[in-house]
Amino acid sequence: MLPTLPGMFRPYPSPLLSRRGIDVDFPMLAGCLALLGLGLVMITSASSEVAAAQTGNPLYHMIRHLIYVAIGLVAGGLTLMIPMAFWQNMSWKLLLVGFALLVLVLVPGIGREVNGSMRWIGFGMFNVQPSELAKVFAVIFLAGYLVRRQEEVRESWMGFFKPFIVLMPMAFLLLMEPDFGATVVMMGAAAAMLFLGGVGLFRFGLLVALAVAAVFILVQAQPYRMARLTSFTDPWADQFGSGYQLSQALIAFGRGEWFGVGLGNSVQKQFYLPEAHTDFVFSVLAEELGLIGALLTLGLFVFVTVRALYIGLWAEKAGQFFSAYVAYGLAFLWIGQFLINIGVNVGLLPTKGLTLPFLSYGGSSLVVCCICLGLLLRIEWERRTQLGNEETEFSEEDFAEDQPPLRELSR
Repeated sequence: MLPTLPGMFRPYPSPLLSRRGIDVDFPMLAGCLALLGLGLVMITSASSEVAAAQTGNPLYHMIRHLIYVAIGLVAGGLTLMIPMAFWQNMSWKLLLVGFALLVLVLVPGIGREVNGSMRWIGFGMFNVQPSELAKVFAVIFLAGYLVRRQEEVRESWMGFFKPFIVLMPMAFLLLMEPDFGATVVMMGAAAAMLFLGGVGLFRFGLLVALAVAAVFILVQAQPYRMARLTSFTDPWADQFGSGYQLSQALIAFGRGEWFGVGLGNSVQKQFYLPEAHTDFVFSVLAEELGLIGALLTLGLFVFVTVRALYIGLWAEKAGQFFSAYVAYGLAFLWIGQFLINIGVNVGLLPTKGLTLPFLSYGGSSLVVCCICLGLLLRIEWERRTQLGNEETEFSEEDFAEDQPPLRELSR
């Protein structure tokens, strides 16, 4: 019997309450903690000048980010203790919560406007970005759908299009904020999950064609999006106007050369590069740590995303399909944000405000990334101990002092 949420955190099989102590996938945990630590260092460096000018305290953003890290680690730890069966049973309810948050953020007086976008709900000194939670809830919903309707998804057109009947209104709400980047990432992750769920190549190709057409129409619909698209191809044509951010980011990369100018010695962060500690923190990293530091950071990103995909593959081989699809979806959310943010920083993509997971300044993004990490660690642990299998049951005797190891219980 699955425990209810109030009783979720009592002694129950979890990676934090095993006989072997903390029993998690340490390579995955170490990779994400390394990104968290690097992000804290780079945000401290990138935001010091701006924070000193705006608040009089050069460590203002570092202190706030440290609070977000603490909240994120606690949230990730609590997520690690919740069985995946709970998320599967709650998938529809979580989707409704996601819709409610996206509607609330558009309500005047509730949503908070920053830089012309209504993407945040204010709670005193802190802002919550509903789109970050909505993306994860969409992944959980779609994973449950793929398990319930697997044959229908693989064999019929209706089974293929049904999830988009639900996800398209969510994408519309995201575009109303507007948050074009979050929309692309969410729909891209959904398409990847459907492909890995067994959708035929022809239908997947049609989906890709429709997605490209939709992106083209959305870009044409708003003049500022077209301006961004044309300016990124040649930012020097209007380097003090529409191409300003990208040209300053490219200058940061050029100044960094091979080994960087040294930690804390960035010039571009001194009011030249806007949003240096959020959307363009990777440019400051490249300037201070050089091409070598940027490539090592990129390698760390590749490691954690590939590890997440392998966690999904291992769960699928163990027959834990819901967990596998959740792992795939979370991995593609990270991959999408990595590719877009870094692509923007190096001038391969139009300028778009999308945070770099674990590294950029932003409370909602950081906390949700830690929750995703908790989900992935839980999936890996349930797969390894077979606790996610339906035939595995537990009683109070399983937690007696003289109980055998968990791997024996699962046999």
